Amino acid sequence: MDEAIEQNFDIVILDWMLPDINGDKVLEWVREKVNWDIPVLFITMRDSERDIVYALEHGADDYMTKPVKQMEMLARINALSRRKTPKPTKDKIIIIDDYTIDIESRSVMRNNKAIQLTQKEFELIAFLFTNLNTVLSRKFILENVWGHTSDLHTRTVDTHISRIRNKLELGKNEHWRLSAIYHHGYRLEYLGNLTTSDDKINSSS
Repeated sequence: MDEAIEQNFDIVILDWMLPDINGDKVLEWVREKVNWDIPVLFITMRDSERDIVYALEHGADDYMTKPVKQMEMLARINALSRRKTPKPTKDKIIIIDDYTIDIESRSVMRNNKAIQLTQKEFELIAFLFTNLNTVLSRKFILENVWGHTSDLHTRTVDTHISRIRNKLELGKNEHWRLSAIYHHGYRLEYLGNLTTSDDKINSSS
């Protein structure tokens, strides 16, 4: 299961009965330890209502019993992929807590005070805030912020992460945590209360 931390996957397909561990334990591990918003499809011989309900309530997105029909399986995989594929944000302004990220003007403010950033620092910040509370691999960050990975070392990401952590003063704010995920990447977490309208991601017209 360590490979799940080191790589990105589009979808996880699980059987309940695996050689070394049960599929329900793998599902729980993915949701609790990795916490990715990654589609999980169970394909298994176990067809009791109890098993199906258990899997769905513990994080599975869909459940199929064997024998499966190939076209139906592909249709379900495609549906899960469409449901989980991040869509480009339509938000022109992202406001969370005391940070304001203006996508159009490419500016970031904290407590209404502008923060001086390079172009890539802004793009990285916007990407992290758009994917708040999500584990992002270095490769995924490189592909989406820099556009390619072939001639860039992952230290590029580490260096920029360090810079924006300092510029945003994330270490001084108890509501925020920008964590390095060992052998994988980073996750920006907001630990405050997102229940009020002022704290949510807002979009300007």
